[in-house]
Amino acid sequence: MSAKTLDIHSTINDFIKEDMRRAAVFERLGIDGCCGGQKTLAEACAGKGLDPRNVLGQIYEDQSAQGTPETGIDLRDATLTELADHVEQTHHVHEKQVMPRLTDLIEKVMGRHGNAHQELKELKTAFDALRSDMEQHMMKEEKILFPMIRKLDADISGEFHCGPISSPIRVMLMEHDRADGLLREIRRLTANHTAPGDACRSYHAMLEELQAFEADLRLHMHKENEYLFPRTLAEAGGGQ
Repeated sequence: MSAKTLDIHSTINDFIKEDMRRAAVFERLGIDGCCGGQKTLAEACAGKGLDPRNVLGQIYEDQSAQGTPETGIDLRDATLTELADHVEQTHHVHEKQVMPRLTDLIEKVMGRHGNAHQELKELKTAFDALRSDMEQHMMKEEKILFPMIRKLDADISGEFHCGPISSPIRVMLMEHDRADGLLREIRRLTANHTAPGDACRSYHAMLEELQAFEADLRLHMHKENEYLFPRTLAEAGGGQ
């Protein structure tokens, strides 16, 4: 699908598949580019009270300003092994580095501002749950699912069937849904990553890191939901 064919009736996923940088535009506008990616641009904008034609203009203005996309990998042509390696070496590595730092920042900010901002205690609970979930999620991908995907990619005997591999993929998709819910809760608790008037430098840093973490995690899930998992199931002969 070329850029000229995309319009307000195209899905969010269509836009992101064509250029991964657009995920940042949707993120900035509060439009779900991960689990809500099947909605058309018009439908997603209606839910946010946005003019879809204005948003369409922003998408192409951002693209023009940024030039050629640099994703590091062509997701459409990459092998299953290359896709799994990319997710693990890019998003897993980054998220494992960021999550402990965010835990420390949230605790530091809660210690300074917790009395005035009771929502910080709920924020800590939500992020702790998200971190725990994602650590387990990535471990299962690295120890179970990704080795299965690499074996499938290397296996030319046709003996690897969809049944065994569809089960862990189904679990991963369910965990993506839970992560999406926790990210939404974190957005609610931080007023869409907006600093209060009495915020200190650490408070601002926490919100900036939370926003960047959400963007990376949503891109991580998008690559799996729209590229790695569907292609794995198709290669295994199961289609859906």
